[in-house]
Amino acid sequence: MELSRRCVPYTPLFKPLEKMNISIVTTAGVRLNTQEPYNDEGDERFYVIPGDAQTSDLTVNYATPANYNFSDSLKDINVVFPLDRLRELAEAGVIGGVSKKHIALMGYTMRLKKVYDETVPAIAKELERSNTDGVILTAG
Repeated sequence: MELSRRCVPYTPLFKPLEKMNISIVTTAGVRLNTQEPYNDEGDERFYVIPGDAQTSDLTVNYATPANYNFSDSLKDINVVFPLDRLRELAEAGVIGGVSKKHIALMGYTMRLKKVYDETVPAIAKELERSNTDGVILTAG
């Protein structure tokens, strides 16, 4: 079966989940408090969130709060960026560990070609150079 070049093919696990380091990739507008806010007009940037970041040091800003109510995310960032839950899973032995890098971006932009041609390949390189074996994707 031929897949579209934009289709994400099924990727089988290459090692047991309990040996895999898991990373989070989110389009929910998550960032460290110390990182520059996303541009309200749309943003193609992404931020690397260190695996040892404290969830209390994370926040959300998003261009269209009228269309995306992120108030629950501000109360508990794990709603869209489940870093504490990953740590619990690692401690319980369900997953091998929490990756050293996670990726956060704002999903709103009008420059989709730039995201497809530049941002996504850059994100893939970041994850390939990290200790990531699997990814959890979350949206805002």
